[in-house]
Amino acid sequence: MLSILSQPRMSCDGFSRREILAAGGTGLLGLSLPRLLAAEEAGDPFRGGRAKSVIFLFLFGGPSQLETFDLKPDAPSDIRGPFQPIDSRTPGLLISEHLPGLALNSDKFAAVRTMTHNFNDHSGGGHYIQTGHRWHIKVGGGFSATPQDWPSMGSVVEYLTQQSPGGLERDFPSYAVLPNRLGRLQDNGQYVRPGEYAGWLGQAYNPLTTRIEKKSGTDNPYWRDCEDSELTFQIAGLAPEVPLSAIHRRVSLLDHFELLQNRLPDLDGDTYERFRKRALALITSDNTRRALNLGLESEQTRDDYGRHLFGQSCLMARRLVEAGVRFVTVHYDCCDGYSWDSHRNSDDVKHHLLPTFDQAASALLRDLDDRGLLDETLVVAMGEMGRTPIPNKTWGRGHWSTLFPAVLAGAGIQGGTTYGLSDEKASDVVDAPVTPEDLAATIYWALGVDPGLALPDALDRPIPIVDGGAPIRSLFG
Repeated sequence: MLSILSQPRMSCDGFSRREILAAGGTGLLGLSLPRLLAAEEAGDPFRGGRAKSVIFLFLFGGPSQLETFDLKPDAPSDIRGPFQPIDSRTPGLLISEHLPGLALNSDKFAAVRTMTHNFNDHSGGGHYIQTGHRWHIKVGGGFSATPQDWPSMGSVVEYLTQQSPGGLERDFPSYAVLPNRLGRLQDNGQYVRPGEYAGWLGQAYNPLTTRIEKKSGTDNPYWRDCEDSELTFQIAGLAPEVPLSAIHRRVSLLDHFELLQNRLPDLDGDTYERFRKRALALITSDNTRRALNLGLESEQTRDDYGRHLFGQSCLMARRLVEAGVRFVTVHYDCCDGYSWDSHRNSDDVKHHLLPTFDQAASALLRDLDDRGLLDETLVVAMGEMGRTPIPNKTWGRGHWSTLFPAVLAGAGIQGGTTYGLSDEKASDVVDAPVTPEDLAATIYWALGVDPGLALPDALDRPIPIVDGGAPIRSLFG
């Protein structure tokens, strides 16, 4: 069941955020500090972009470069790893034997082999990759998101959409996160991992976030076929069987915005009505109902993606993009405390992680291409770090943010290419390093957003969305 992520926090004059969200059934109504409630009549900030949308596949924990897209068959035996390389459709690109689907579809993507940063920490690295800015908390100093975090790229896209003409009347948000907030399925959800939220930009620009449960504390739905009852992906109260009368009762909740008007005197009548329209559009939209219904997909398509949680979430991402969502993040989360963070050994990488990622990612690229969507959808797949070149005795590898890979496809990306060169041990960058700042600038540029754009912070000071990065234009044809 899909629900909108909301946590009890107090807003203006004692109203809890949960109360505000309940008024419209969603956290997408832009209700935050009064400074963020005014919609500016600006032009389209996305005009001229090659990408109409972005699908960001975030492999949290850090896949090994030596077991994925930067194999070193000539390296010493204690470095090169247990997996054999296979040829791909990209000249000079050897891919893991456990990524056969992506090897067959490498003509659709560019393999960037020189991602690098020095924030060798999962939470901080995840924040860095999703925002393009270093986390304000030092390495090892924290695990969870804070209001002082930098806004995610998706939140910046949501902000710009809301400030555009008609942005508040869209029946879908511009930013969504699937299948859960990052960290929710690990250790009873005690880690609210940073990076996907709006941070200092304001909670109004947080993503629409779905919610999927585990069957038990030891269950990993990423590694097994999921039942349809687990994958309904419906907003609570909007399931197909809900009668129209129930929807009308739900719409009546919008009247509670009158209370908000009294509590927030800076909310003028015109802006208030625009928020009300946005809530009504989401609640009653046939577009919303259809997009969140995986049952409308053929059995063959669902099988192609894989019935596991990552596969079905990638399929849902494609559906959301079709419905007009501009930025969709799909998390491959850590359920067992390790997953892609493969300290112990490479067994899970071999038997679970690589096969499910390979099936879902290759199906997504084929599906987007077959539907004519790949030309206008930028697909990014990566973790927040790589793994140490020197393994332990069972082929487990530690954290290594100095070098790791990323895959980019669609929206004009030249498929069948590689970018950057690492050394003979997949340890360091030899040529063409790519920082998180460069990645963010590239994604914004592909969307048509000026990477030099500045947004107002809580004191209305202009803060650049990217500081020091540059788009990698050579990736594009």
